[in-house]
Amino acid sequence: MNKLASFIQKQRQNKPLLMMTHVVYGYPSIEESLDIMQLMLEKGVEILEVQFPFSDPVADGPTITTACHHALKHQPKLAQCLKDIKQLAQRYPQSRVLLMSYLNPLLQSGFESLALQMGDDVIGIIIPDLPIDHHSMLVPLPENGVSPIWLITPDMQQERIKTVIKHAQGMLYCVSRSGVTGQQAPIRDDTKAQDIQSYLDTIKKFTSLPLAVGFGINTASDISSLKGHADVAIVGSALLNAFNKGGLDAVAEKLQELQP
Repeated sequence: MNKLASFIQKQRQNKPLLMMTHVVYGYPSIEESLDIMQLMLEKGVEILEVQFPFSDPVADGPTITTACHHALKHQPKLAQCLKDIKQLAQRYPQSRVLLMSYLNPLLQSGFESLALQMGDDVIGIIIPDLPIDHHSMLVPLPENGVSPIWLITPDMQQERIKTVIKHAQGMLYCVSRSGVTGQQAPIRDDTKAQDIQSYLDTIKKFTSLPLAVGFGINTASDISSLKGHADVAIVGSALLNAFNKGGLDAVAEKLQELQP
């Protein structure tokens, strides 16, 4: 079985829901971003998603977009990013580390080189602006044990969902609603919660892969509503907002608040 899927399924035997957190490499500085990552791993976050910053992060809301623009001022390098997060993965083997990047920085590296750089430590990759139609570009990654993680959205047609699932590995990233990250949580009232639960249950009919849910997950009640319907809750902007208000202590408090 795929390494990421196996990890999630094993962890889920004892937990109703896993947490995946999102950090922008290089924000507010490279060293401080690594401090945020280390804190999250020390607090027991099961999956860490590290975003390599890009100038036009079209799927991201204002909080993460601003963080990306600030991070780029430090001129981060993808190769160094991978070295840094591989070290974290080795130090915290109880968790798993994923890379998130838009396509352009990855093309500069090339996928064969990228697969070798990711090695056995960074075991998944999310590329929001790469359509499933171009999945063949990523062949070197799964050949080297890295799972390309594809997105499914609520307005996606059933045949398109089946196409995504056909090529999916590790887990599926289920976007909770249309739009960008960090907007008002869509699942706080009963009707919207039922809509999301129905959406996830529909996807489950076509796959046994773990389902991770992101975009607008801000509160403990948001996370609670996913139990029994998803395997992983993805939290990004809420934690970055906490850091912006109160630094690492505020991130630790928010993590405690959100624990499934």
